[in-house]
Formats: sequence, structure tokens, C-alpha cells
Amino acid sequence: MESRPLRYFVAVAEELNFARAAERLGISPPPLSRAIRRLESELGAVLFERTTHSVTLTPAGEVLLAEAPFALEALEAAGRRARRAAAAEPELALAVKADGDAGLLEAILARYAADPAALPVTVRLSAWQEQSRLLRQGEADVALVYEPFDRTGLDAEYLTAEPRVAALSARHPLAARAGLSLADLGLRPGEVQRYIDETRGRGHDLAQLLTLVGLGEVVALLPASVADRYPRPGVVYRPVLDAPPAVLAVAWPQQSRSTATAALVRAAVEVAETARERRAS
Repeated sequence: MESRPLRYFVAVAEELNFARAAERLGISPPPLSRAIRRLESELGAVLFERTTHSVTLTPAGEVLLAEAPFALEALEAAGRRARRAAAAEPELALAVKADGDAGLLEAILARYAADPAALPVTVRLSAWQEQSRLLRQGEADVALVYEPFDRTGLDAEYLTAEPRVAALSARHPLAARAGLSLADLGLRPGEVQRYIDETRGRGHDLAQLLTLVGLGEVVALLPASVADRYPRPGVVYRPVLDAPPAVLAVAWPQQSRSTATAALVRAAVEVAETARERRAS
């Protein structure tokens, strides 16, 4: 199956109107209709029910619409990875949030550089929960990412689990406490991830989020490593004793056969194991 008729199908399936889909694709309706007919013939399945007044998806069309975007994304990603691999000086792209490496990034890069399969690394600083998309689209080869994340088309290995801390304004009534509970923050265990997502959305990056914390506008739940690495006037960090841990993983595309990618994953796992052993001793 070629990508062009699949793109045509997605446009019609989303518009449910051949004229609008043709306009969106920049072609006229007759060749679009012929392309869809050829696709249906190739698949041996009717994808649309057509009447003079409406276009609807058949069960086969609904299945293809669910799968097609992933197939198209995979094709585009393969092209990007191939172009990067063919570069005069190939590099490996590592996606990571600026505050999302549990303090392991420098050690991982140092361990990786010693591997014979290592390539030069470009660190792609990503937005909150952007790493999965970068991997699937071929813009990154490996990512350090906190759970939960969209694992569609990805493999991952556990690295480490950190306690959570609450970042509060130094003027907050709870700032005088040595330790907190979820109940102190008005949270139940099942609400933690939603709360983290909502508070993260208040700031473009950690610096903005901590500014809001210092102003007393928000209380943020963060991995404990943030407290050591990002001290800030007017902000205090307090352990939240019953909060679920922040789990960090290393992720990569399932279809990857790159020895350089495998070497970086191996380095990340080894560095995390060493860090855990050091904490336990």
C-alpha cells in the first residue's frame, strides 16, 4: 500500500465529504474518488458508504482510520531517521525535559561516550510530555521520560523511582512542616497524576512554574531531584510521604535497529543501576 492513497483516505474519512477533502488535498474530486476506489479494490473492502447526501465510514473504514495515522507517521519518521543516518556526520538525538533526567544525564552521556558504538549526541530539550512524539516522528532516537507516557510504537526500560516533593511558597502555611501528606494538599492517591498535569500546564517550563510557586499561586508536585538541583529564593520543598514515586524510563522506537541507540539505552540502564546501588550502600 502506497502512502498517497492512504493520505487521501484519511482526508475523506476526517471530512466525510469528497469535495472538502479534495480542497484540503489540493486536488479535484474526480481523481480523489478514483484513488479511493483503487484503494478499496486493493484492500478488497469497501471503506465508505456513499449516497447523494452523505458519506459514512464502513466498519472496514473505521479500522483503517484507526491505523492509518500511525502508519503514515511511521513512514515519515523512517524518512527522517534515514536522512539523519545518511548525514556526513551522523548524530544520535536524545530527547529530555530540562528538569527530567533525575540528575543522571551527565553520567549517562559520559558512559555512552566510552562505548565503541557511540555517535556524537545532540540533546533535544523537549516540552512537557513531548518526548514520545519526537521518538515516533523520527526527530529523536532515545528519550528520558517520566511515567506515564504514550508508549505507542515505543519500547522502554525502567531507570529509577524518586520520591515526590511539594514545591511551596516560603509563605505558605504548610511550609513550616517537615513533611506532608496528600491529604494536606487536598489530594487523594488517584488524583495525583491529574494534579501534576494541571500544575505543569500552568508554566511553559520549570522556571516559570517555580516563579508561580514563589508567588503563592500554585503548589507543585515534583521529583525529589528537582529540590537539590533547582534551589530558588522564596520556594521551599517538602517531602510528600504518601505520594507515588516519580518513575523515570529510557524509551526508544520499537523498530530501531541502531547499535548507537542500543548503546545509549545500555548506558542509561547501567548508570541508573550504579546510582541505586550507591543510594542503598
